[in-house]
Amino acid sequence: MPAAHILAVDDEPELVELIAYHLRKAGHSVATAANGWEALAEVQRRRPDLILLDLMLPDLDGFGVCEILRRDAATATIPVIIISAWASTDSRHLGLELGALDYLTKPFSPHELVQRVNRFTEVRAGRAAN
Repeated sequence: MPAAHILAVDDEPELVELIAYHLRKAGHSVATAANGWEALAEVQRRRPDLILLDLMLPDLDGFGVCEILRRDAATATIPVIIISAWASTDSRHLGLELGALDYLTKPFSPHELVQRVNRFTEVRAGRAAN
């Protein structure tokens, strides 16, 4: 399984550390951000292969981060998986309409998250090989 550079964005330090721990254990490199503006700065610093993005952030919410990423040609194709406590159909639809690849509802299994990330990296590696 190919390793990916992942940006995990969440304002809950314990959760972002849990995510980072499990993804690093699976062989990925992980950067973290605690809010939307920090996430956008991190994307400019080192372009991630995938962003795990919470919607409820203290400054710029996840929907805003998605909109900004999609408006910039340099970041428009970075895959995003939303991780949110919002389980409503409306928030899921809006997240996917804004370009999210997937939507995972909190609480979630770290094992399931790693599986989804690994599935993404396998698909990405398959596309690169073609």
